[in-house]
Amino acid sequence: MAKLPNEKLNALDDRLVHVEEKMAAGPNPEEYVALAKEHAELMPVVEVIRNFRQVESDLAGAKELLSSDDKEMVEMAAIEVDELSKEQESLTHKIRLLLLPKDAADNRSVIVELRAGTGGDEAALFAGDLFRMYQRYAELSGWKVTVLTQNEGDMGGYKEITMNISGAGAYAKLKFESGVHRVQRVPDTETQGRIHTSAATVAVLPEVEDIDIEIRTEDIRIDTMRASGAGGQHVNTTDSAVRVTHIPSGIVVVASEKSQHQNRATVMKVLRSRLYEMERDKRDTERADTRRDQVGTGDRSGRIRTYNFPQGRVSDHRINLTLYKLDKVLEGEALEELISALITENQAAQLAAMDEES
Repeated sequence: MAKLPNEKLNALDDRLVHVEEKMAAGPNPEEYVALAKEHAELMPVVEVIRNFRQVESDLAGAKELLSSDDKEMVEMAAIEVDELSKEQESLTHKIRLLLLPKDAADNRSVIVELRAGTGGDEAALFAGDLFRMYQRYAELSGWKVTVLTQNEGDMGGYKEITMNISGAGAYAKLKFESGVHRVQRVPDTETQGRIHTSAATVAVLPEVEDIDIEIRTEDIRIDTMRASGAGGQHVNTTDSAVRVTHIPSGIVVVASEKSQHQNRATVMKVLRSRLYEMERDKRDTERADTRRDQVGTGDRSGRIRTYNFPQGRVSDHRINLTLYKLDKVLEGEALEELISALITENQAAQLAAMDEES
């Protein structure tokens, strides 16, 4: 059983006591809000630590009884030692997970960008399938979905679609979805029954505020242009589409809904998220040795998952997991199984790295 950093556990318990004392002392409203936030973060961790300490004490007492002359007492103590040992091991693992470094963006809402890749019309249809999958998963999770921009495919689906998924913990759940998603199926237009392979790219970006990323006016160029829909047909007669170019990075964001005002807000929202993610990628690259602690790298050029319709299966290539629940995954119901497995694998990799360093 892995050892726990007792000094750190004691420090967390002491800190919670200190925070509670300061809250009881009647601080000003601003300080109270900060203390309440810290208390909410510390309390779940310290509760598990205190439970662990109690089990540890009970286990020590039960082990002492094993040396008793009373045979019946020894038998009862042996059963208790076995049960408490299992509970101690479970709590140890739980504490180790709670002590893992937190991703600062985990609790944020997200911007999800879907783009049809290789495969033409089939790729656009698949991008539509993925959009509905994430939309349904978000609804099941109690999150709100807002479509920011969309460019429909000629035969349905989307060449591109960007949505905002608002809800606490959305990024923590969806961040491993970034990458190339591949589909294998027989298109409706295929007369020979041949399986076609198409792909769509998913990018999951944490939503950021103005205060997170400073965008200087001189670093951007904003152009307005005629909005167009599928097939090049004009959506309206005004120059409502907005394109923003971030000159230093070369990032270009376009929004072409009917409201120019809304389009300006949308392109800036997406630009901030892309710049924030670019800075995170840069930081992670500089700390290259920590990249092994991730499930995949978030590289959008990397194939992460295959959806095979003839076999009714979904395979995640990063963790070698296959579910024969294609319909339920695409309905958002079984997507949680894939996401939970990815999170568990990532935590295991972080724990292994933590053990190597200790």
